[in-house]
Amino acid sequence: MKRRIGAHVSASGGLDKAVERAHAIGCNAVQVFSASPRVWKKPDLDSIDTKKFFAKQTELDIFPVITHGLYLINLASDNPAQIQKSVDSLIFELQFDALIKGGGVVVHLGSHQGRGWEASKEQLAKHISTILKQTPEESTFLIENSAGQNGKLNSDLSEIRWLFDQVKSPRLKWCFDTCHGHAAGFKLSPKSTLHLDEAGKNPERGVIEDELEKLDLWKTLACIHVNDSKDPYASGRDRHENLKDGMIPTADLEYFLNLKQIEHIPLMTEVPGIEGNGPDEENIVRFKQLIGE
Repeated sequence: MKRRIGAHVSASGGLDKAVERAHAIGCNAVQVFSASPRVWKKPDLDSIDTKKFFAKQTELDIFPVITHGLYLINLASDNPAQIQKSVDSLIFELQFDALIKGGGVVVHLGSHQGRGWEASKEQLAKHISTILKQTPEESTFLIENSAGQNGKLNSDLSEIRWLFDQVKSPRLKWCFDTCHGHAAGFKLSPKSTLHLDEAGKNPERGVIEDELEKLDLWKTLACIHVNDSKDPYASGRDRHENLKDGMIPTADLEYFLNLKQIEHIPLMTEVPGIEGNGPDEENIVRFKQLIGE
């Protein structure tokens, strides 16, 4: 079975151009922003040339197209205006996902801003449910795990499990980012060599494979972000590095990416690129080496 591997590329000039850019560096899948990620303003959905996009997608065999939500989104904010903008933005993104027959919208849920998970979780579930009720059945909401920096939600995967149990929607799934998982204290290796720190505590959360089994998160995993890390294990820092150049052991990354549980799941990379211009051909070559293609 040929794996679906993609990269986050620019959609400047139209979605068909994003498809061409992904194909040019060796991908058969792609991730995009629906519009500028720096502003709340969105284009009119009617302005999107889906006919041209679908033709190019079919011609070059680029499936699926994953959309990434704005980094401005925070569904755990205590600011009503921020919440409304976040909800409105995600309603648009899910409408966009349905329009382009995409593979889902990856969402950073935001930060609890020091209030903690327990104080934020009911609010999150309520807003996610509202968004799903107001968007097409053909769209998919993908929660992304975080590195845990600055109160970012979902570095603890039990939080994602709780949201699934609370919202109870088949349209709510999730995306695992390897850099974020590494930063949050999960091992991608088959076995964890657990050790105690100077305080006599175990700083490791354990092996990601075991964690997903324990929390029953395999069947809701719909996308994987394959990124190396500039920072050491359990650092809590979210800084992507080019594949094989970072601090995630290459053997561990290779092991995880070849698990049978994820053979059917699209893999996307968001690395900085050799020249610093984003995912490039060299990283896709390394990507394919990791999965034996």
